Amino acid sequence: MSIRLALAALAFVSSSAFAQAAAENQVVGTWRMVSATIDPGGKNVAAYGEKPNGLLVFTPDMHFVEVLTDAEVPRFASNARGEGTDDENRMAMARSIGFFGTYTVDENGEFSGNRVEGATFPNWVGSVRTRSDLTLEVKGDRMTEQFRRPEGTEIRIEWQRVK
Repeated sequence: MSIRLALAALAFVSSSAFAQAAAENQVVGTWRMVSATIDPGGKNVAAYGEKPNGLLVFTPDMHFVEVLTDAEVPRFASNARGEGTDDENRMAMARSIGFFGTYTVDENGEFSGNRVEGATFPNWVGSVRTRSDLTLEVKGDRMTEQFRRPEGTEIRIEWQRVK
């Protein structure tokens, strides 16, 4: 009887320790894009149209994947991804991005940077972003992402944690 009690106590302590360790990482989980704005030259415009659609996933093993799209991009007339017209391809590329890689958090569990391993925009592959050009601030189930492109354009994305 005491062995069962001891094992149950050990299991509880272990699961509590795991839950506390996971809770320290503020960004881990799945986030849905609520809004996205871009500020080129002092103008504040919708970065992914009036109906932005996107997910950002941070895994406990320190990987991430982010896909951002404009839900109003028209479908390709050919119905085949590799057979779009120049205009269809240009619009799809300009109004969406997908990328993945690894990320880090600091001792407070706050996002501290990422490294892009793959992207639909090949120029981002291999890039490393730190807090100087990418910040994520979590307040409850909301997160604000602020990113500065190399040429200085600022992007702000609001996220809602998916439950």
